Formats: sequence, structure tokens, C-alpha cells
Amino acid sequence: MKKILLLGSGELGKELTISLKRMGYYVIACDAYEKAPAMQVSDISEVFNMLDREKLKSIIDKHKPNFIVPEVEAIQTEVLIEVEKDGYTVIPSAKAVNLTMNRDKIRDRAKSLGLKTANYAYAETEEALILEAKKIGSKVAIKPVMSSSGKGQSYATSEDEVKKAWNFAIDGMRGNRQRVIVEEFIDFDYEITLLTILEKNGKVSFCEPIGHYQQRGDYQYSWQPAKCSKKVIQDAQEAARKMVLDLGGSGIFGVEFFITKSDEIIFSELSPRPHDTGMVTMYTQNYSQFDIHARVLTGMPLPNIKLLQPGASHVIIANENASGDYFIEGIEDALSDTNVDYRIFGKPVLKPYRRMGVVLADTLENAKKAANKIKVSQKS
Repeated sequence: MKKILLLGSGELGKELTISLKRMGYYVIACDAYEKAPAMQVSDISEVFNMLDREKLKSIIDKHKPNFIVPEVEAIQTEVLIEVEKDGYTVIPSAKAVNLTMNRDKIRDRAKSLGLKTANYAYAETEEALILEAKKIGSKVAIKPVMSSSGKGQSYATSEDEVKKAWNFAIDGMRGNRQRVIVEEFIDFDYEITLLTILEKNGKVSFCEPIGHYQQRGDYQYSWQPAKCSKKVIQDAQEAARKMVLDLGGSGIFGVEFFITKSDEIIFSELSPRPHDTGMVTMYTQNYSQFDIHARVLTGMPLPNIKLLQPGASHVIIANENASGDYFIEGIEDALSDTNVDYRIFGKPVLKPYRRMGVVLADTLENAKKAANKIKVSQKS
């Protein structure tokens, strides 16, 4: 039985593990804390700091996996480059993981490939950030170069707000690089995620575009298909194809774009794995993004991917002061709408604004209504 070493065991890793187990693979789920969601459905687990170079190398040597599958940003990616040279298969590729785990590297790469991006700069101190923000414009977006799910991202229109944004970015950063990116605020019409599939033979294909909305820099809800013009779809596909072929390997990529009122696409982010916004595919497609990733990363033939029905997803989140043990109520009431489904992630404890589950429904309105009925409450 072939082994998958999953580096990161959150909700995306949990759904991917379920897809891999259905295909008969042996999964070792890794994360920095015990009882992470994917560990609840994997064969075995390892708890360690994946930024620890020697420990990561020892875990790889211990299990000798057929595939190494990163699912979070907080990984010592240089180790993956080394082990790939030794014959291990990193998904989608060590180059892709190393570039995309760092916003500065992937942004520079996108620009070098001719993709349009927002004007941006980098800063490693609060003072440098203030100077760069003034150069870029009156309103800027500020975020860590290494983070996940939009954590640490905020907007600023004054020096005081830039200072607050610096602290927020540092608090939300993953990894050990104290560096932020500051970029011009794009007055976009909407955002999309284009799930882009790269197979081992070099074939590139796409899922229907996914619209999404963020708050506090974090995904709140998404819907598929997003209403895009033919021009937007063609331009986004061309840009995404160029990016994933440059990164190489095989797997599913979440490529994010800002779309302006004039139908111009502007590259935003790229994740070399299933995407938060793509959880909607568990409702809309014949094969979810997790099923697709499992098939493609292991080199299995990819079925014809179809959009069976439109749908939406909406997160179930803890409140701003949440901590400790919890219980979830209101699910039965939410399911009184027979078009509603849900997933509870099984995270061991509450944290402020932590995503604890997701509602799936036929429309965004119904997803919002159902999500509002489900409450995450702390145990007294």
C-alpha cells in the first residue's frame, strides 16, 4: 500500500485524507498539535513543528512516503527541495511549494511571467512599511509574506492604521520570516478562485470559476459558478495555465484573481493544493476538489469533471473571544431546509474566529440562513 505523508492536518487535509483512503492509500497526518482534523481519519499521525528542519527530515526518512503532500504554509520548504532531489515525490512539486508558501516569491514569479499584479513592495520593519505604504498610495493592503487563509491581512489609509496593520500581520504570520507585503488597494468588482488541474502528462484543465468573499482577510463564503464574462474566463485560464506549467508537477491549484469593472483580471494569490473557497465543490461537482487532487497527485486517470448543480458554502465560525472546549447546536434546525448539507471539522479547541465547519447549500442566501442557525458555544 502506497504511503502519503500529509504535512498539515486541517479541514482541507481531512477531506483530502478521506478521498485518499477511499482510493486505498495509507496516510500519515502531520501537524503541530494533537487531534487535528485529518488525524481523526488518517492511519497514523505525527505531531511536530514542521519548521524544524531536522525533525521534518527525520519524519520523511522514518516513513519513506511515496508522496509528500503539503497542506499548510508553515513548512521548512528547503527540506522538500532536498528530498525531491533524493527521489521523493513532492506534490505538486518542491519548486511550487517553495514559491507559493512565500507571497513575495510567488508574486515576483507571476510578474516575471507577464501576469498583471497590484503594485507592491516588501518591508521587514514597521518603519520600512510606513515608507513603502506612502509610496504606493492612500489605501493599501498589508499582509505577511507567509500565512494561510488570509490570516494577518488588513487595509490601511493612515500611518496609524499602517502601524496597526504591521502588528496584525506579524501576529498572523506563519513560519519564521518577519516580512510583509504592502500593495495597492484594488477597487475590484469581485474575486474568483479558478481551481486549476495539472496532470502528470502536462494536461491542464479547470473547474468552473468560484466567487468568494473574505472578512478579516479570511474566507467567509463562496459560490460556484461565479458569473464571469467569456473574456474573464479565457484570460484567467490563460494566466493560470501559464503559472501552473511554470511551477510543474501535478495536483490541483487554487489560483485567485481580482476582477475589475472593466473585466480586467489581476493576479492575487496561488495555493498549490485544494483551496478554502473550493469546499463548495463538495456540493456542486461530481468530483470535489479533494477527489480531484487525490486522483491527480497519485497519477490516476482523471474522470470528466462536471458541474452538477450550482451551490454555495458558508463557514461556521467561533466568536471573537472564543477559547477552550465547545459544543455545536442548531444543526437540526439548519437541515430543515432539505437543500442544505454541512461538515463539522472536528478541531479540538476554540480560538477567536476559528473556522469550525462549513454549510453547503443550493444558493448563497440559503447557505447564509443555515449558517446563522448553527451556533458554536463554549462549554462552561
